[in-house]
Amino acid sequence: MKKSADISKSRSRGRRPRGLASRALKVVREAGVLRARDLAIHGVPREYLRRLQSQGFLVREARGLYRVPGAPVTEHHSLVTVCKKVEHGVICLLSALRFHELTTQAPFEVWLAIDRKARRPKAEGVPLRLARFSGPALRQGIEEHVIEGVKVRVYNPAKTVADCFKYRNKIGLDVAIEALRDYRKRHRAGMSELWKYAKVCRVAAVMQPYLDAVA
Repeated sequence: MKKSADISKSRSRGRRPRGLASRALKVVREAGVLRARDLAIHGVPREYLRRLQSQGFLVREARGLYRVPGAPVTEHHSLVTVCKKVEHGVICLLSALRFHELTTQAPFEVWLAIDRKARRPKAEGVPLRLARFSGPALRQGIEEHVIEGVKVRVYNPAKTVADCFKYRNKIGLDVAIEALRDYRKRHRAGMSELWKYAKVCRVAAVMQPYLDAVA
């Protein structure tokens, strides 16, 4: 009964949540974006998230994801939402290009790399485009960035460009070439790193003529 009382009291106009409701709100605020299932480790039942949402103290981002209304939201908020929903994934291809400012493309979906053998993640309410990677091409070249308090994994610029050539039939060769040109302008000292990932992705022979053209 005490749990219900905590929530009921917070419904009053002008009253802030108390007890477990207050704890739940604090956890969400500190997390930036919180998965409902992660609330249990703090000793708070999930029902508090739904109640706090109905009272206007929380916003439901997607199924099972909550944040505090009015919290700072960046241009990369969609990446935050996806990475919180699918924590083993890595932002890749068009979304990684956009993150690194290596394209004029503005993808509606978030492109996410997962293991070739992994189950398709449940991401209702999240605009997601999956790419299946494996071996070193999946594991290498990953950067970690903290955005809105959430850890977001993204392939680095060189790895992303190599990935674009590997998946050129999926995203378009013109996009891959544009990314290569922009990479050359921004990372003149990084061509050896680009060649390294071209080998990792097994597209060195494919990229060679285009590398020669922008040299």
